[in-house]
Amino acid sequence: MIGPTTRIRVARPSRDLAAAERFYVEGLGLEVLWRTTERVPGEHDLLMVGPPGATWHFELTRDPERPIEPTPTVDDLFVVYLGAPVAASLVERLEAHGGTRTPAHNPYWDQYGVTVADPDGYLLVLCSRDWTA
Repeated sequence: MIGPTTRIRVARPSRDLAAAERFYVEGLGLEVLWRTTERVPGEHDLLMVGPPGATWHFELTRDPERPIEPTPTVDDLFVVYLGAPVAASLVERLEAHGGTRTPAHNPYWDQYGVTVADPDGYLLVLCSRDWTA
């Protein structure tokens, strides 16, 4: 069964793993948990980022032999519940590392946070609210 300690991986294609790394690591502050270090024919290049010790991480993939174009929609969201106002310095850091601030499709996210598109166009929402399940 799925429980609070179940490991979760969210995988997304990326046009440029180096650009994705700059955004999520240098911009957002996640850490590189694992990456491929050499090109292996027939295999994807991988970058896994997240908080160390967490039960989830992002896996960003790139297959140079059969590239997949990222196709984010306005509701493909990665929401981070900060439980505090969104610091302007965090938004500026994300923009400096390849992000683009954008209005949210759902006005709820503009009311309670800031939306930033990553280099592949996927949306990161920094929410000022707290999450309690």
